[in-house]
Amino acid sequence: MPLLQPDIEEEYFRLAESEIFARIFKRKRDLAGRLLILCHHYQQDGLFQFADLVGDSLKLAREAASMHGPEFIVFCGVHFMAESADILAQKHQKVLLPHLYAGCPMADMATAGAVAMAYKDLVQAGIVIDEVTLVPVTYVNSSAAVKAFVGERGGSVCTSSNAQRVLAWALEKGEKVFFFPDEHLGRNSAIALGIPPEQICVWHRGELLGGNSVDQLRKARVLLWDGYCEVHMRFLPEHVRQFRLRAPEVQIMVHPECSADVVGIADRYGSTEAIITAVKESAAGSQWAIGTEINLVTRLQKQFPDKDIQLLAPIPCQCTTMDRNQPVNLLWLLDNLAAGKVVNQIRVPSEVAIKALKALEQMLSI
Repeated sequence: MPLLQPDIEEEYFRLAESEIFARIFKRKRDLAGRLLILCHHYQQDGLFQFADLVGDSLKLAREAASMHGPEFIVFCGVHFMAESADILAQKHQKVLLPHLYAGCPMADMATAGAVAMAYKDLVQAGIVIDEVTLVPVTYVNSSAAVKAFVGERGGSVCTSSNAQRVLAWALEKGEKVFFFPDEHLGRNSAIALGIPPEQICVWHRGELLGGNSVDQLRKARVLLWDGYCEVHMRFLPEHVRQFRLRAPEVQIMVHPECSADVVGIADRYGSTEAIITAVKESAAGSQWAIGTEINLVTRLQKQFPDKDIQLLAPIPCQCTTMDRNQPVNLLWLLDNLAAGKVVNQIRVPSEVAIKALKALEQMLSI
């Protein structure tokens, strides 16, 4: 049953922003030594300023797991990130999410039940005979239950920075790979490995055999779940072409969750960490058009004023579910901790966590 976000007292919403910020800083001092605040790169600046650690989802979870001291880990991100942190955290640590409805639409596109049903259909059609026939790989942007499904079947988790390596490992281990939930990260990784288009199939949710014939599935080496990131699908090939006409010197870098027709004509593509590194290491005066979430792009503009950095799309591309975490939610959560009350804790059941950990550890070993 989904967790319900508790009501926040009305008095919190009457506070001025400056007072909210001041009270959060005070609570951080009050809870010093017991508290670790993590912020994803896509989080708004109002929360980002309070972060003890920043990064992408798995980097933050791994760093949190290495911090043995803090009792409370507050993850300013989305639900699947907090689940990963809970799986990797020490037994005494509690992982908390400022707003329980901060989720990921892409992760929700591949439920454990739907993935298990697809796997069953492949077995009944004679496509899957054993674990060697089909190796499941899930993007870290997935639920703990989906990671557990993958771990139980000898598969692996991947991130946007290592998806190509993990896919290569899976193709060496088995005849085929079932990649979910992001069709586009999977396709871009398969293309980078030289997998021909006729050996890539999309599994369409809700359709018999994912909308494919048995013959298509037998020929395929990579099956892609038809999930996607709502933010990164807003970047179009036309945006790339328009930028090149206006500014021939511009370097266009996009996230691999963008569609293959965008990635294919961009100058570079990479994870959020790769994007940050590329901009940081570029020369003063360099021009960039970046295809990823707007909070990261605007933060780069502030950090590197000597460079011309613009969002690739002409419209704001914001992760609205991430944005459900607001400073007022963080203050409410910290006030409760200071009063001895733990709220918004994310707990992955042990039987799920054990299996999901196998898939996470498999990735770390590749």
